[in-house]
Amino acid sequence: MPEPVYGRDEARPEIWVYLERKNGQLEGISRELLAKGRELADQAGWCLAGLLPGQGRAPAEEAIAHGADRIYWLDHPWLDRFDAGLCTAAVEHVILEHRPCVLLCGATPDGRDLAGRLAVRLRTGLNADCTNLSLDAERGALISEVTGFGGGVIALLEIPEARPQISTVRPGVFRPGLPAEDRQGEVVRVYVELEESQRCVEVLEEHLGESVDLTQAEVLLCGGRGVEGDFGMLRELADLLGGEIGATRPPVDEGFIERERQVGQTGVVCRPKVAIACGISGAFHFIVGIQEAGTILAINSDPQAPIFEYADYGAVGDAHQIIRALIRELKQEREGAHA
Repeated sequence: MPEPVYGRDEARPEIWVYLERKNGQLEGISRELLAKGRELADQAGWCLAGLLPGQGRAPAEEAIAHGADRIYWLDHPWLDRFDAGLCTAAVEHVILEHRPCVLLCGATPDGRDLAGRLAVRLRTGLNADCTNLSLDAERGALISEVTGFGGGVIALLEIPEARPQISTVRPGVFRPGLPAEDRQGEVVRVYVELEESQRCVEVLEEHLGESVDLTQAEVLLCGGRGVEGDFGMLRELADLLGGEIGATRPPVDEGFIERERQVGQTGVVCRPKVAIACGISGAFHFIVGIQEAGTILAINSDPQAPIFEYADYGAVGDAHQIIRALIRELKQEREGAHA
């Protein structure tokens, strides 16, 4: 194992969060990591800092409102759009200057790309796709929880000596806190020198497609094998309830629904107010995707299905019949309201 660039004895008692932005605002994953980072920092008496690349100060103020004590603002026009080469060079520079103990990134395409590159350059460890984090302040050890074998194994991982300890966390795992607009913090403007040769990507043309963010859905209807690919039925009910539709892995693999709507350990982790599981047996690798829902309703023809162990309410019967009955009732109720 190569020697780390810096180790435990040289690291400052600080937790850093890599902040992702879009349209002048923090992405949801950044607010989630700031909430968890604030919790850990308060327990340990450490500083919580954010790393913000790109121009525009507004997200720095937003991050302070969400719990950061200090923001390192990497103010450079080339960092407005994520480029792995440029962003890695800039972040590596500021990390080597200040030597934090912990770096948290979202398990997003950008966060994963950056975290892996930094781990190699700084010769440190990386714990990926974590589902929980804790901090042993006395040892300065970040303890990262990851699941494996379909949720049958939970591993607690540590990086003994190398610093910073880097972990990526999947969106939706932690609940974002409410902003405190009167909260005070420090914004440190960092000027970095970047070279054209450090670019990894040249953008020739940009096309924005439609996508869905299930982590923002307040009502989520999820279908499994039991709906037999009839996601049109779920969509109709979701529209009546003002919700979105998701799925377990089998319908996604069979092509009945887009992969971005897969919920669970290998998909999206959601925190809706209401989650309705239709024709889903309830394997743990799906349950981790909805276990933080406010209320879980389950519909399954098998009264012994594991999903009922997690549900607040359950209906035993054919999912098609029950869902269509719900659709009829909701439509009749709306027609009566408009009569």
